Parts: sequence; C-alpha cells; structure tokens
Amino acid sequence: MSGDVVNLRQFRKRNARAEKEKQAEQNRISFGRTKAEKSLTDALNAKAAKALDQGRREPTADRPDEAED
Repeated sequence: MSGDVVNLRQFRKRNARAEKEKQAEQNRISFGRTKAEKSLTDALNAKAAKALDQGRREPTADRPDEAED
C-alpha cells in the first residue's frame, strides 16, 4: 500500500515550469526573430525606399512650356 512520496510543492512548480516552457516555445515560433534578421529586413526596406525615391520626379512650379496656356 505504500507508494512513492511526492512533494506537492515541487510537483506544482515542475508543472508550472513545463507550462511556461510550452508557452515560451510557442512565442518563439510566433514572434521570434533574431536581431540580425530584423536588421537585415530594415536594411532591405531602406534600400528599396531609396531606390524608389531615386526614380521620383520632383514637381516644379515654373515650367515655361506649360505656363502659357
């Protein structure tokens, strides 16, 4: 009739740690990106924005061919 003695406090703590680890793993999958990945994405976005701005034409108010209509 004698079974293993279990310390309930340690049992609860162990279960809580396991639950937190499961949640942390899910968060790493959902939100986890390394700093290098984030900086690479920022650099690529900045390069794309710069390339887009280089092709943009600035509006000018004093065009002589369109002023005399």
